[in-house]
Amino acid sequence: MPTVSVKWQKETFPAVEIDTSQPPYVFKCQLYDLTGVPPERQKIMVKGGLLKDDDDWSKLGVKEGQKLMMMGTADEVVKAPEKAPVFMEDLPEDEQVVACGHTAGLFNLGNTCYMNSTVQCLHSVPELKSALIKYPQSGRSNDLDQSSHLLTVATRDLFTELDKNVKPVAPMQFWTVLRKKYPQFGQLHNGTFMQQDAEECWTQLLYTLSQSLRSPGSSENLDTVKELFGIELLSRVHCEESGEESSETESVYALKCHISQEVNHLHEGLRHGLKSELEKASPSLGRSAIYLKDSRINGLPRYLTIQFVRFFWKRESNQKAKILRKVDYPLELDVYDLCSDDLRKKLEAPRQILRDEEGKKLGLRTGEKSSTSVDKDVKMTDAEGSLSGGGESSKTQEGVVSDKEMHLTGVYDLVAVLTHKGRSADSGHYVAWIKQENGKWIQYDDDNPIPQREEDITKLSGGGDWHMAYICMYKARLAPM
Repeated sequence: MPTVSVKWQKETFPAVEIDTSQPPYVFKCQLYDLTGVPPERQKIMVKGGLLKDDDDWSKLGVKEGQKLMMMGTADEVVKAPEKAPVFMEDLPEDEQVVACGHTAGLFNLGNTCYMNSTVQCLHSVPELKSALIKYPQSGRSNDLDQSSHLLTVATRDLFTELDKNVKPVAPMQFWTVLRKKYPQFGQLHNGTFMQQDAEECWTQLLYTLSQSLRSPGSSENLDTVKELFGIELLSRVHCEESGEESSETESVYALKCHISQEVNHLHEGLRHGLKSELEKASPSLGRSAIYLKDSRINGLPRYLTIQFVRFFWKRESNQKAKILRKVDYPLELDVYDLCSDDLRKKLEAPRQILRDEEGKKLGLRTGEKSSTSVDKDVKMTDAEGSLSGGGESSKTQEGVVSDKEMHLTGVYDLVAVLTHKGRSADSGHYVAWIKQENGKWIQYDDDNPIPQREEDITKLSGGGDWHMAYICMYKARLAPM
């Protein structure tokens, strides 16, 4: 990669690397980080005229040590006025974030909408941000590879940048480290980066964070990601032909909503997703046989992730195809009927409290609890572990019961939707729709945050060429006991 110096106004930036495998727009994003001049305002003089976003580096003849000149006006840093009235645009950026009710968007670095939408959804989880803030800059554990450590640090730094800004952020460092850790995200086609699957990006990033945010020497919070997103499944595996039956457990980070002609609603798709047919060797028959696998949820997370299985491999055309069928999903999701008998018993008491409190319109939290009931809660928490939701972190105020007394109910509220627009899995456009702490919804279309009405969020259910839900994230509704 050639290294150049860039002169802008009275400043000179030496040793700026140009990755010639990436389009010039990425180079402009680098300069944006250095100068504050947005890419669309930059005028960079090269051989033959001005540098265009899609120019071919090989035809420009940029040489090692070459001096480039850039013209353009940086975004002005707005100072807060000393006298009233104080307008939002006059506030410092960190205060603008609070006033706007949403954080910054992300520049698209070339078909990176899949990455941007994934980052925005996970960035909306405050407990994940808290865990990342505590992650050390150096001193990674011996069992964690360097690329995972660097990706975790880049995720933490990017989340911090988003929280501090209302103007778009260029996720250059994060994208670079992501491609080093997972080379499939760096695939090129005709010299440009290819569109990738947002679900794959989501899964790989969560897997990396699950490895790095573990605390091996601690008796608590052994796996932050598992506590926040992990779903425990208990499955009955039965072979009708031989009569064999067994049970097995597994941990996943998302439930699958399978889509067929019979599925019109998320709940129906989830039921289909918990049942499957598999072929494996039968010890009693001495050959392969068909087994039926029927799963139930045996442990719930604080954040329930659901993937709509919209993409499949079409053999006749030898490519991925998309299922456009409309599948409705609710703002409030109750998964009680999908749970195992043991988990249902543990959910009954918190569910009754939730119903009683909602009926009285007193909210989910109450500070009127005796010390005796608190002691019982602690004992129940210790016994039930992740199945009860004991110990899950939640924001509390003075006079409100503590975190350890909040229990899962099986009821969840929609807080994020990641959508895909288009008919092909390898193209189209991904967008994140995030519910803010103030209750308002924001559509993050790369670097462009757009306010949305809540009633429009459930219309992203498919059935045409508009944005349709690909991943939904629900937050647990907790009840004090």
